[in-house]
Amino acid sequence: MSDMNHARVILRSVSATSLTHAVEDCLTFCDWESWLPRNAVVVIKPNLCTAVPHQVLACNTDVALIEALCQALLTRTSRIYIGEAGHLRQTPWQAFAASGYVEMAKRLGVELVNFTESPAVKVRLDPAGEIAMPRQLLEADAYINVPVLKTHALTYFTGALKNQWGCVPDCHDRLRYHRSINVLLSSIQRLLKPKFSLMDGIVGMEGRGPVAGEARRLDLILASRDSVALDATAMRLVGLDPLKSRHVVMAAQRGLGRIAAEDIDVDGEWDRLSTTFTPPPRDYANTAMFFATQYSWFIKYVLANDSLYFPVRDVVKFFRRLGVATK
Repeated sequence: MSDMNHARVILRSVSATSLTHAVEDCLTFCDWESWLPRNAVVVIKPNLCTAVPHQVLACNTDVALIEALCQALLTRTSRIYIGEAGHLRQTPWQAFAASGYVEMAKRLGVELVNFTESPAVKVRLDPAGEIAMPRQLLEADAYINVPVLKTHALTYFTGALKNQWGCVPDCHDRLRYHRSINVLLSSIQRLLKPKFSLMDGIVGMEGRGPVAGEARRLDLILASRDSVALDATAMRLVGLDPLKSRHVVMAAQRGLGRIAAEDIDVDGEWDRLSTTFTPPPRDYANTAMFFATQYSWFIKYVLANDSLYFPVRDVVKFFRRLGVATK
């Protein structure tokens, strides 16, 4: 934040300038040389929530954005790691491969990390208690968060704060604590304290995000050192109300960043780049599922059971098309 009362967010189009130049502009705006010592250990967390090839463009952090960021960081350090945790039905390695990260990492000489397989330490995260978190992430000199601008069926919006849910290495922990996700996301923000958050709005997602919505090409990026202000600004940019995203509101209430528009200074072409997203629908099936994930038997015998999960999912999709499962 620029002072005690205001946060600063930078907004840049990437349609009229190179992605490399836009990323360098964002880093300079956020005074990156002040928080990134030479030869520092840097851990980058993109949003890689799918390994399905046709979903990658709108769901996952664009590999070109990560490459532009790494190229800039390499002028100060070569110790760069890009990490993601596994999901119930996919590994980070599958998501890395589907998103073009494997080739990019080899080309630049940076390292990909599977948080689910890497050493972890127990930390206390209210209200869940002790949860394992990646040691490398906690011990990094600089942690950088690179989310995608998307709506979310459970949390209304997924940006910088929600992307950090993927830092929890055990996918069963993430499923089990979904009922407490809003408070936990602010606890994770307090724990990780990212030095810099860079949001991918090149192609975002509206409607039933974070994987089943409609792709929207925006050709822009945003950045800030205040993750709360970044999420609030991104929501306003696409016509969403930050006060409807409970985890962002809670983080602001806990003093982790600024949410009010009058407390955020935005540098960029707001009038030209702003638009309106279709908000996520109220989804009763998702609400019921995330309520049930607090029970380990439900995760084991329903969610992780392909022979049961996929037929039920197809039925739910049918009722969604009829408008029965949503409001």
